[in-house]
Amino acid sequence: MGEFTIFHTVAWPSTYAYYFFVIGISAALFFISGLSWFREEFKSLRTSSFYISFALLVVGGLLLISDLSQPMRFIYTLNPFYWNFTSPLTWGSILLVLFGAASVAYFLAMQKNDAALARKLAVVGSLLALGLPIYTGFDLAVHQHRAVWNTPLIPVLFVALSLISGAAVASFLAKGEARLLASLRQFMLVASAATAVMLLSLLVTTANGGSASELTFMFMTSGLLGAVFIGLGVVLGTAAPLVVLLVPFGKQSSGILLASVLLLVGGMALRYSILMGPQIVHTYF
Repeated sequence: MGEFTIFHTVAWPSTYAYYFFVIGISAALFFISGLSWFREEFKSLRTSSFYISFALLVVGGLLLISDLSQPMRFIYTLNPFYWNFTSPLTWGSILLVLFGAASVAYFLAMQKNDAALARKLAVVGSLLALGLPIYTGFDLAVHQHRAVWNTPLIPVLFVALSLISGAAVASFLAKGEARLLASLRQFMLVASAATAVMLLSLLVTTANGGSASELTFMFMTSGLLGAVFIGLGVVLGTAAPLVVLLVPFGKQSSGILLASVLLLVGGMALRYSILMGPQIVHTYF
């Protein structure tokens, strides 16, 4: 399923960008569901956020399995004898299994109306959920030969993108509740501002790196990929929603929903271009 040229293959196909997107939303929505036990305004999102979180966790798992040349090999990731604890992929497999188990336990506790147990599982599940965007970021960051990827910023950036995308989806579940939308707006505003700073840092350091970094910068800021990264990811999906959220219109329900749509588009575009851009260079050289 990998995109390739006649010279070199792209080792990480676009499937992983979709996986990063859905697993990031899944993690953030579980966190939002868990937050409902501690902040009253999130209570209405408790079940709906969880259901979508679990559904996206399943979708993410299927995306990973479908990308394997032999899908049944995913069973090896569950076998401790095959684990390499120096690899983020191993920790990712462990986190996915533990997060899935915590999600099921959390659901059963809610079904039994066991609030005390559900609160504890909400905390445990939220910590495991935090690990999902972190490990996906480290999956890329450990590649020393890849410009953009090999930076400590990537795991942090993926956490911010996860919170943004999850809050954006949650805003559509809020049904216009003013207090809830105001809290989600704060999440999106802070995380988007942090994302903008990190993107600026990535662009500056990549543009002033070695030859591979400079070529990567060229591919990511020009041509078709430039339209995705700069046009959809940076301008339409980060800068524009920041402006919307900062003006008075952005405090209204319609403004928050508009910003949410833009942030979701930007979140997908950024993940795709960050994944594919550094690999394109190696299809030419």
